[in-house]
Amino acid sequence: MFSAETVPDKLTSEHRLKSGVWGRLCVGKGLVEFHTTGPASSTTAVRAGESLIIEPALSHFVRLSADAQFKVTFYH
Repeated sequence: MFSAETVPDKLTSEHRLKSGVWGRLCVGKGLVEFHTTGPASSTTAVRAGESLIIEPALSHFVRLSADAQFKVTFYH
């Protein structure tokens, strides 16, 4: 589980998953904002107990509440 103190910088700056790789963001505590970038940019609030599927090659970054705890599981 990552927290506001341990989240890698790469996750809080714009990045994307490789082609053919999916992610599942699961929030255990607090709030994680999932931001997509580009022409169809959006922001989705993912709260404790919720998850979100991250599509391959989707440019995105996250912002965390101070008490957030989350993990990302990858699938190929």
